[in-house]
Amino acid sequence: MSERQKSLNELEGPVTEVPIDIPERTILVRCPHCRHAIDAGVLKQNLDVCPRCGKHMRIGARRRLALTADQGSFEEWDADIEAKDILSFPDYKEKLAAARQKSGGEKEAVICGRATIQGEPCALFIMNGDFMMGSMGAAVGEKICRCFERATEEGLPVVGFTVSGGARMQEGLTSLMQMAKVSNAVRRHSAAGLLYICVLTDPTSGGVTASFAMEADITIAEPDALVAFAGPRVVEQTTHKKLPQGFQRSEFVLAHGFCDMVVERKEIPSTLGYLLWLHDKEAWGTREAPKCAAAFPEEARWPLPHHLEKPAAADASAYDLVKRVRNADRPSVPSIMDMTFEGFIELHGDHEFGDDAAIVAGLATLDGHPVTVIATDRGRGIKERVARNYGSPEPEGYRKSLRLMKEAEKFHRPVICLVDTSGAYPGMEAEEHGQGAAIADNLVAMGALRTPEITVIMGEGGSGGALGLAVSDRVLMLSDAVYSVVSPEGCSTILFKTAKRAADAAEALGITAPFLKDLGIIDGIVDAEGFGTEEFAERFRKCLADQVQELEGMTEGELVDARYEKYRAIGRRDS
Repeated sequence: MSERQKSLNELEGPVTEVPIDIPERTILVRCPHCRHAIDAGVLKQNLDVCPRCGKHMRIGARRRLALTADQGSFEEWDADIEAKDILSFPDYKEKLAAARQKSGGEKEAVICGRATIQGEPCALFIMNGDFMMGSMGAAVGEKICRCFERATEEGLPVVGFTVSGGARMQEGLTSLMQMAKVSNAVRRHSAAGLLYICVLTDPTSGGVTASFAMEADITIAEPDALVAFAGPRVVEQTTHKKLPQGFQRSEFVLAHGFCDMVVERKEIPSTLGYLLWLHDKEAWGTREAPKCAAAFPEEARWPLPHHLEKPAAADASAYDLVKRVRNADRPSVPSIMDMTFEGFIELHGDHEFGDDAAIVAGLATLDGHPVTVIATDRGRGIKERVARNYGSPEPEGYRKSLRLMKEAEKFHRPVICLVDTSGAYPGMEAEEHGQGAAIADNLVAMGALRTPEITVIMGEGGSGGALGLAVSDRVLMLSDAVYSVVSPEGCSTILFKTAKRAADAAEALGITAPFLKDLGIIDGIVDAEGFGTEEFAERFRKCLADQVQELEGMTEGELVDARYEKYRAIGRRDS
């Protein structure tokens, strides 16, 4: 027996031959919002969104690229451009080196290139928070500027993801000037009739917010992202006040009218794909529209009443029709809109001050072709009706409408307005925010809009509040709708000195569709039979499609000239 065999413990052999199960190493990540510990693998599968509270955590540019663009479609542009220490700023070179190491070898705080999203080609820039918090220096500005320039040359839409702490102080005023440089590149891209979509991610602040982040045609934000010019600490230090919870977050920005929609990370690729498809003429009729939850929800957004109204009596008086269209059981305009159009995606805000729930506006398709749809909404139920001012728009609603009309003109998209309102909201805040000026701006802009416009009075067309959405090439009315300079009750009180003669006032005002057609105020009447049914929606869809087709056969100049003559003829007195 060898010396090795003599020294071997008899118990060692069998024991060491037994396989040992070593558990896999688990890395836990603590959610900064709910403090819940999450398995890193689970977090990655959930797109770096906390499965417990929904907090969208910050991710790098390459990770976002992989989540957004179609696999293998990205072609990077200007990858070699990198920052230079033009001021010999203390420790700047060392910080650049540390940023490159932290970001996995990236040369700057943005990556740019060409890609497809849901099959739709676009130019793409994605800012990188891992590189000096996405701060914008000369190299970042140059890369984004080149991205817009090349997109303009190649006729591509631009999709941008912003994340930034603002201008890069180590580069002095040169960094600040990038705001102006990129903004002018955005302007030239827009003047070429091309689409720009910006996605605001956490955080977007400082000079980026005050320039290209807020210059897009459509602005999307991830949930709970910080979006601000001055950061929260700066505001608190300046005002010496504690900021309310949610201040400067995405939902705050949405409520104040500065972004169109807040979209969860998992829905961003499909939402971008659908928006790009709506602006890609080559895709219409050849590629199916990408389906996104915002445009193709599983459940109806505006459900119909349980009991639809009975047909109007043949001998109904004008005031009977007024009471009929005000009935709470009448289907809402958005309900009819959802049945008539396909893929409606709502866009919010006037991008100036606020949003207005009384006006629902956005993009949809009519017989496969994109249109801009603007509809008033009286709401369903007391709580919602109060929130929507019973369908009476505020200045923010008219300005939101005007913004979308101008976008429609840019992209040569027909505008369809569906109106049911007692009039513009007569509140104190509405006056403070310029109610009269907002309506006046719409009248001028709609008169000169170089794209087809159609307005349908769906119920009540109340005075200037309705007219602010009705200076169109074609003005139609449902057969049971009314359109008036003032409410019958208001006319009765002012002229007859009593509210009890509202029915007499309604007859005297001439507010019914047949009378107004004979007068030349409206261009046609849509039979309201079956209002709220699929049969009505199909007839209504065909009517609108026929009107659009007829108007699209006219040149832009012919549209504007014919619109001028149409309104010039009303009440005209020739010498």
